[in-house]
Amino acid sequence: MVISAKNLGLTFQTGDGTVEALKDVNLEIKAGEFVSFIGPSGCGKTTFLRVIADLEQPTAGTITVDGKTPAEARKARAYGYVFQSPALFPWRTVEKNVALPLEIVGMDRRQAAAHIARTLELVELGGFEKKYPWQLSGGMQQRVSIARALAFDANLLLMDEPFGALDEIVRDRLNEQLSALWQRTAMTIAFVTHSIPEAVYLSTKIVVMSPRPGRVIDIIDSPLPKERPLDIRESAEFLALAHRVREGLRAGHSEDS
Repeated sequence: MVISAKNLGLTFQTGDGTVEALKDVNLEIKAGEFVSFIGPSGCGKTTFLRVIADLEQPTAGTITVDGKTPAEARKARAYGYVFQSPALFPWRTVEKNVALPLEIVGMDRRQAAAHIARTLELVELGGFEKKYPWQLSGGMQQRVSIARALAFDANLLLMDEPFGALDEIVRDRLNEQLSALWQRTAMTIAFVTHSIPEAVYLSTKIVVMSPRPGRVIDIIDSPLPKERPLDIRESAEFLALAHRVREGLRAGHSEDS
């Protein structure tokens, strides 16, 4: 089990009072799964990802990452994290941006070069090593961000709505590339999105969350095949799965109201 959360809760203290972000979250993610989290804005999807990454501390319940505490997993570099925006340094080339975390941990330069070359090939950016971020499209910049997260060879990738700011055509292409990357590497991916079609297309499991406080409304195992061309989105199986996700979101809103 890569991620195991039991009765997880997180409450913030703010100047306006107490905010309950997560409540009684119970979830298990197995090795090799692609799990999407979907729910309304402010429901705790990103907060849960940040708890996994040891960027937020739960106030109730327990969570383990690769059998360790989130702090231990962070120190062991057990995961890569892809944020909503690429967050690249404009004065660094593509290869230098990908190299940054490897430099921080003091990896040998020759070994780092091999890691960089391999991860850039994985995200189909071989040949762009010497380019700067401002010379790339938004989609290519996000692929550089993914390569940077993969540079450690971690088996877990945390992705916080990485394609939300991109147009539909680019987003479709990146969905295809991410699906192909997941199939090639067999890594575990936890993916936050607001898009029902994106969640259904990418995932082996979809976690539907309620409005704040974030609770798990439904956990849906996908019956779709592992290899998924884009036109699978027109199939009856895909549309039925999307309908169930939509109904789960509606049910969550009904309970909240």
